[in-house]
Amino acid sequence: MKKLVILLLFISIWVIVSGFVCCQRPAVVNIGAIFTFDSVIGKAAKPAMEAALSDVNNDSRIRTKLKLLMGDVNSSVFLGTIDAFQLVEKEVVAIIGPQVSGIAHMISSIANGLQVPLISYAATDPTLSALQFPFFVRTTQSDSYQMAAMADLVDFFRWKEVIVVGVDDDYGRNGIAALEEELNKKMAKISYKLMLCNPLDESEVMDKLNKSKLLGSRVYVVHVNPDPKLTIFTVAQKLQMMTDTYTWLATDWLSATLDSFPPTKKTSLGFLQGVVGLRQHTPESSQKRAFMSRWKRMQQKGSASSELNTYGLQAYDTVWLVAYAIDRLLDEHKNITFSPNSKILHVNISGLQIEKLKVFTGGNDLLDIVLQTNFTGLSGQIQFNQDRNVFSGGYDVLNIDGVSIRTVGYWSNAAGFSLSPPEARKGKQDINCCRDQRLHNITWPGGKSKTPRGWVIAVDERPLRIGVPYRASFTDFVTEVPGSHKIKGYCIDVFVKALELVPYHVPYMFHPFGNGRSNPKYDALVKMVAADVFDAAVGDIAIVTNRTKIVDFSQPYASTGLVIVAPILNSKSSAWVFLKPFSTEMWCVTAASFVVIAVVIWVLEHRVNDHFRGPPRRQLVTMFLFSFSTLFKTNKETTVSPLGKLVMVVWLFLLMVITASYTASLTSILTIQQLSSPITGIESLIASQWPIGYQTGSFAYDYLSENLYIARSRLVPLGSPEEYESALRRGPSDGGVAAIVDELPYVDLFLSSQKDFGIIGQPFTRGGWGFAFQRDSPLAVDLSTAVLQLSENGDLQKIRNKWLTHADCSSQVNEIDENHLSLKSFWGLFLICGIACFISLVVFFCNIICQYRRFTPEDGEEAVEDEIQSPRPQRSVCSTSLKKLIDFADRKEAEIKEMIKPKSIDIKRQGNPSSDGHTISSA
Repeated sequence: MKKLVILLLFISIWVIVSGFVCCQRPAVVNIGAIFTFDSVIGKAAKPAMEAALSDVNNDSRIRTKLKLLMGDVNSSVFLGTIDAFQLVEKEVVAIIGPQVSGIAHMISSIANGLQVPLISYAATDPTLSALQFPFFVRTTQSDSYQMAAMADLVDFFRWKEVIVVGVDDDYGRNGIAALEEELNKKMAKISYKLMLCNPLDESEVMDKLNKSKLLGSRVYVVHVNPDPKLTIFTVAQKLQMMTDTYTWLATDWLSATLDSFPPTKKTSLGFLQGVVGLRQHTPESSQKRAFMSRWKRMQQKGSASSELNTYGLQAYDTVWLVAYAIDRLLDEHKNITFSPNSKILHVNISGLQIEKLKVFTGGNDLLDIVLQTNFTGLSGQIQFNQDRNVFSGGYDVLNIDGVSIRTVGYWSNAAGFSLSPPEARKGKQDINCCRDQRLHNITWPGGKSKTPRGWVIAVDERPLRIGVPYRASFTDFVTEVPGSHKIKGYCIDVFVKALELVPYHVPYMFHPFGNGRSNPKYDALVKMVAADVFDAAVGDIAIVTNRTKIVDFSQPYASTGLVIVAPILNSKSSAWVFLKPFSTEMWCVTAASFVVIAVVIWVLEHRVNDHFRGPPRRQLVTMFLFSFSTLFKTNKETTVSPLGKLVMVVWLFLLMVITASYTASLTSILTIQQLSSPITGIESLIASQWPIGYQTGSFAYDYLSENLYIARSRLVPLGSPEEYESALRRGPSDGGVAAIVDELPYVDLFLSSQKDFGIIGQPFTRGGWGFAFQRDSPLAVDLSTAVLQLSENGDLQKIRNKWLTHADCSSQVNEIDENHLSLKSFWGLFLICGIACFISLVVFFCNIICQYRRFTPEDGEEAVEDEIQSPRPQRSVCSTSLKKLIDFADRKEAEIKEMIKPKSIDIKRQGNPSSDGHTISSA
């Protein structure tokens, strides 16, 4: 029994101790760091991480101390893999680094298998964000953001082609692929890639840069690893490629290199003058300034051998990120455990001891905590997006001017380029923020301030093959000069002028398409562009649906559309053409309205306006002169009474509408012509069975037959203006055509010398002429922009005037009916005017009658007494009253008021006798 009690006690103590040990928070946690010590990034990252480790372990908020195990990989994937295995064998819970993208690819696979988060502060390869590497986290910017900034920089200066210099590894290839994708969004491209070995070999760099001088582009984008020797630019200077004809752009490798230089070495950077580069933006803060001062002290003590760069700041923040995450993990789970990997338990490889590699059981939890961490470090806000990259803080745009490195602006993904840092614009973005792209003045290679054009004529560049129609008719638009192989015409001049506005050199050569004896088929010309026989087609090429499916067109430089041409009769010779705008009924009602207005205004103004008083003849003349002079706004008389003013307002509005309509109708009649054929438009032309002419080679044939379903037997091809005239004059009864359907510019040119034909109706299609290019050609967009500039500055019209002024192209549209303006179009206005006159007269006469009744109460009593004393006939009494009313109405308003005033006073006195009596007695 005693032995059993002792055994149970021992077991209980063992269980308690074991549980306490399992739940006990570890005092020290191992983390690893893999990078190249003796490199531009490593020289800044190593002391920065050591400083961060010291700060973490001395911070009372972090209850678990960290032990940092560093491994030098010397930029070798092989050594990096070995170091990674050695670190995970020591049960590290996270690995910081590596800085090389190629090593990161390899170690990420190890991190995935052992579930150890891999947190890099320098590997910028965009493909590391793939789902293939779930345990890879990045505290630096991905090159996908940097290449977006670089593409925006190229687009900002309107360059369309660049040459890329890069290293032929994962970092270089994937970064350049991201740049190419971003440039395509800006309709720009990489014309050539100079891929170099890593590390850089000076002889190889010299050979490839020398060969690039034969190319046309002069904009170089350099994307290599940080290089203290600045090999690319040293060789470029030897090859005299740092002159004002060249442009050099660099990714953030250059800023990291230059920031690492001591101040004494920065004074010898004159050969870099004009280079523009990017630097990852880190906001200014008191925390950052304090660390910069601390870094100076570290240099004095010998613990830091180089200057601090952006990657050093990010390495410092990465250690703190890991510390925060581990501390929170231990708060939640109390302990860190590892378990054997079931996939390698049965692997027996002699000497490698693979079975010692264990899986970090809390790896997923630690990864989730890392991705949820959000704090402000030396490099700015540390917060991760869905791709496990830190949110982009933007880039500084740097310009090397002599021995100084200037910040000429800032770039952010949300606002583009600006003169203020991204944090200053935070929360202030509006819809116009991306339109206001600005940078400070930049000094370019050679000390020039003018932006380089970015290209020269290449030594072996193939000219653009441009097909042009070799027209036999309407040669003012485009044709080949016989015997000279020179192409000329309106379309050619527009193309050449637009090409001058393209911000890069485009060598070209015209190739005539056609035999010159008949007009070529334009659909065939466009198909040859799509088939790569020609690079482009320039001419009077209509932009129609079936063509846009196989090629890209520029912005239309000429508006066009299909119109109908038919014989006409000139109607301008009539001496009474000025009567045609209004119908007879309309003329009669308008004339009657003038008379009515004259009478109404006279009635309303006669009592109050001296202009409308006097002898009857004078009043009659004034009345009608006033009415008709309102048509020309020359009447000297003015209305005084409120009712007269009301009538005049309504009348003048009616008159304004009528005169405007008359002017428009008369203008139309004087500028159009009436047809001598029954064709009124495209509908009547389709309904008839008459033959229809069209220009040989035009898309009108397919449009009429396939879209309007006109029988092909009715369509007659015509090849020249002379054939147009002959066919129209002969007419359908004599082997000719009833009408011709063609594009408006050709018709304008034809009608410039023909007065017996005209355009019927409106254009029944809308379109334009444009330049055709192969699919996705950047020239299509650039020529479109150039055409718009030509239109805005007036050059497009000048070219048109040069070639087509003799055409007198007014594009007048002819109508077949008389288009008289009838009363039904205006009866509403006349009704409103009549109602206004009627209401005014009713109010006027009611006022007269009221005044008359107030004026004649005693006269009425006297009339009754006279009638009793001497009775008279009723008719005589009525005529006498009417005469008195007319005489009363003929008096002036002021006179009537004076007469009514004393009578009103007498009436009031008679109505209040006590008041009068009191007044007398008082007297």
